[in-house]
Amino acid sequence: MKEIYCFDFDGTLTYKDTMFLFLKYYNPKRYYIELLKHLPFFVLLILKLAKADKVKQRFIYSVIQNDTKDNLEKKAQDFFEKYSKQIIRKKALNFIQKKQEEKSEMYLVSASLDIWLDPFAKYFGMTLVATKTEFINNRFTGRFIGENCNGSEKVKRLEKMLKDIKQRRVIAFGDTKADKPMLEWADEGNYKYFCD
Repeated sequence: MKEIYCFDFDGTLTYKDTMFLFLKYYNPKRYYIELLKHLPFFVLLILKLAKADKVKQRFIYSVIQNDTKDNLEKKAQDFFEKYSKQIIRKKALNFIQKKQEEKSEMYLVSASLDIWLDPFAKYFGMTLVATKTEFINNRFTGRFIGENCNGSEKVKRLEKMLKDIKQRRVIAFGDTKADKPMLEWADEGNYKYFCD
């Protein structure tokens, strides 16, 4: 029986949400300006009168705006080097390092964008399953490829990736209601397992 470990990222492995942290790191001045402009949209989101993926796309694009893939990848690597030791939960890191030693198959499953999660996934030795950033002619379009990787979309992606593994036991970790579909789908779902 093959054991497969699936981890949500923001809040599960980290102390902080990385979307806001990365965008603030990327361009602090523009981040705060756009955050103020988007407050009404975030209020609508809380009231469930707006779609999360649309607000997310709009806010991210307002800060990044047509940057190149090369520059974003560099920014993401710099962000990882600056913040990884501060934001990763120690209990989570110890667990992951143990699974690395055991050569376990691991997946980082997140609604955050692949562009800034890729350095974390590589560091953890995990396959990245995240919201995909669209680039045309090497420039960020402000759109996602496919669906926002959240809720039931996490399960759809994992099922597609793991369909050829017949004898398997999936162990999943999450920390919010959005992770519930993945935790219920897994053979073993762990809620807030790494919280201190």
